[in-house]
Amino acid sequence: QVQLVESGGGLVQAGGSLRLSCAPSEGAFRRSAMGWFRQAPGKEREFVAAINWEATSTYYSASVKGRFTISRDTANNVLYLQMNGLKPEDTAVYYCAADPRLGRLDSMTSPPFWGQGTQVTVSS
Repeated sequence: QVQLVESGGGLVQAGGSLRLSCAPSEGAFRRSAMGWFRQAPGKEREFVAAINWEATSTYYSASVKGRFTISRDTANNVLYLQMNGLKPEDTAVYYCAADPRLGRLDSMTSPPFWGQGTQVTVSS
């Protein structure tokens, strides 16, 4: 099976920054749209950001637009989420995801492939 492994989560004070990384299995999702989701305790999974396989187009949830940046290192096959200006409301488990057949980035709702998640906690 192909795999997605997230890293970079942790505890940060409000206003601080974190960068999450996602390392897919070698060559597994080089031509797949990829994205980030998050899920807070007691809440449903929420879309955060998406990027196409060429790394030429991105799409963001309104709640993170202007603060988070999704990027992709195509040479090393690594996905990133740079999170700036973090708020307590951003506290959640963040998941890396891939969708090989996605046509529109704003339609990424149920990707077939997921990572195990990494915890992000933002203190007040």
